Amino acid sequence: MSSPSATGQPPVVAADPAPIGPLSTAVRLGALFGPAVFGVTAAGVALPKVAAALHAGPAAVAWVLTAHALALGIGTAVFGRLADSWGVRSALTVGSLVLAAGAVCCLAAPNLGVLIAGRLVLAAGSGAMTAGCLALLAAVDPAGRARVLATYGGVMALFAAGATLIGGVATTWLSWRVTLVLPALSLPAVPFCLGLATRPGTRRPVDVAGASLLAAAAASLLLLIQAPALGLPGAVAAAFAAVLVLSSAGLAWRVRRRTDGFVPRPVVGDAGFWIAAAIGVGVYGGLFAAMYAVPQILARTHGWSVLTVGAALLPGAVVGAVLSRMAGRLGARTGRRLLAGAATVTGVIMAVAGITGGGAWLLVAGTSLALASFALTQVVLTGEMSTRLPLPLRGAGMGLLNLVFFVGGGVGSAVAGALAPSTGLSRVLVAVACFPLAAAALALTPVRTPKDEPGR
Repeated sequence: MSSPSATGQPPVVAADPAPIGPLSTAVRLGALFGPAVFGVTAAGVALPKVAAALHAGPAAVAWVLTAHALALGIGTAVFGRLADSWGVRSALTVGSLVLAAGAVCCLAAPNLGVLIAGRLVLAAGSGAMTAGCLALLAAVDPAGRARVLATYGGVMALFAAGATLIGGVATTWLSWRVTLVLPALSLPAVPFCLGLATRPGTRRPVDVAGASLLAAAAASLLLLIQAPALGLPGAVAAAFAAVLVLSSAGLAWRVRRRTDGFVPRPVVGDAGFWIAAAIGVGVYGGLFAAMYAVPQILARTHGWSVLTVGAALLPGAVVGAVLSRMAGRLGARTGRRLLAGAATVTGVIMAVAGITGGGAWLLVAGTSLALASFALTQVVLTGEMSTRLPLPLRGAGMGLLNLVFFVGGGVGSAVAGALAPSTGLSRVLVAVACFPLAAAALALTPVRTPKDEPGR
């Protein structure tokens, strides 16, 4: 309590800061997470320029997306756990430094190898922004969560809608290097989100061994998928297969031994978590694969510039902003149906385009709906899982969920890159269609959503 001043006047009491409303909260969090989308959609538009500038083939340049997806997923999971342990404020501060370092590396990269290394660092830092956003979003008061999610979904969809055009503008008028570091646009949003980070961390130590095993399993899986396209010797592929088996087995053993390890048993023991994760894999896998294949088809077959590709995808993707805002106000069941419908149409269009060698605008329509499905996935599944995960594990749980999403996206672009040399880019779209169609089927799987309770 303040004491009287020396002049005898009443003490001046500092007023509490005004509470941050739902609209401001949603915009701040959307601005923090949104630029992460540029790491895939904007980068996909720039791939033809990257391949030409660095003299790289389709399979090799696919790693510009695959490496980003892998590191973004792992970074989200790691920083999600750090957010639980250190607090979101500290996790965002460290992540900002990592993101800035990765951007500098990408801008100065002399060859594809250094560029991919820079993208790994950049994506890990972007994962910190994603993890911080999801932890703060999941901690929103349940009474106001629907309002925040509704606006947040619109903001995310606008980032997704504008990413291709922004990528085209940056690539055409500036440089493809600028396009690849667009995720660094999250950095200006960090100071505005620190005020939302009020909950202290648990100070529990992070399970480094569990994190390492998970990272090894994810990386070896993606390398195995692309082993033929990369021309890896059989012995090297076998070594990666051994790493995958051993790291997966070690991770399973560690989950059984440590309830509160890097992969918390209560989270992975929830059937709803795995259904949500599988839906995300389908949606993200389809989007990443489409963003790998479609811009290259439009550039090579139809002679489109990257600016034309970006502009063409914008109108259809804006539909995602409307659908996501609707989904934020709907219940979990109706939101899932909306997601299933968007994913189904995406898959059908991609399959038809792949079988018939469909025209440019058919490709644009399918990719635009893939972008809309991505935004819907963020809104619907984030809202659903926020009610399922206990409060002390929300950062870890949301981080792991998005790790699975982004690794699924990496699998999608890796599969597309592996198939392209033998089947051609157009035929790759038939395989791409399997991802969103599977997601649509899973989205209709009924899952009971628990009520918000104290401590959840």
